[in-house]
Amino acid sequence: MKKSKLLKILLIIYIILLTWIIVFKMQFSFKHLPYIRSINLIPFGESVILNGKIDITEIINNMIVFIPVGLYLGMIWKDKKMHQKILPILLLTFIFETTQFIFHIGATDITDIIMNTLGGIIGILAINILYKIFKNEEKVRKILSILALICTILVISFIFILIVVNL
Repeated sequence: MKKSKLLKILLIIYIILLTWIIVFKMQFSFKHLPYIRSINLIPFGESVILNGKIDITEIINNMIVFIPVGLYLGMIWKDKKMHQKILPILLLTFIFETTQFIFHIGATDITDIIMNTLGGIIGILAINILYKIFKNEEKVRKILSILALICTILVISFIFILIVVNL
C-alpha cells in the first residue's frame, strides 16, 4: 500500500510537470506564453510539417513524454483492463489540447492526442512485459518506483536550477 501511495504521488508530480511543459510551454511567466489559437484535426497534417517535411522530432517527443504516465498507471492499476488504463491518458492529453485552445496558448492538434496516447500505451505495455519477464511484480514495482523517485528528484532539481538561473 505504501508503494502504491508513492507511485500516485509521483504520478501527480509528473502530471504537474507535464502541464508546465505542454500547456505552459516551460514558461515562468504568463506574459511569455505564445498567443496562438489554432486547431488541426488532420492527423500528421500541416501542424507537424516544418520546411516542407514532417517534423518527426516533435512527434516522437510527444510520444516519449507520455510513456511514464503509462508506466505509472500500469503499476498503480495492474489489475485493471487495458482500456481502463488508456482512457485516463487519452482524457489527460485531450484536456491539455483543449486548455491550449481555450486560453490561446498553443496549437490544438489531433496528432498530439494520438502520439501522447500512444506513448501512454507503450508505457502500459512495457510494464506488462516487465511483469511477465521477471514474474515478480513486487520486485519490478519496487525497482521502477525507486527509479521514478530518482528521476523525479532530478527533474525537480533541474527545474529549480532553471528558476534560479532565470531570476
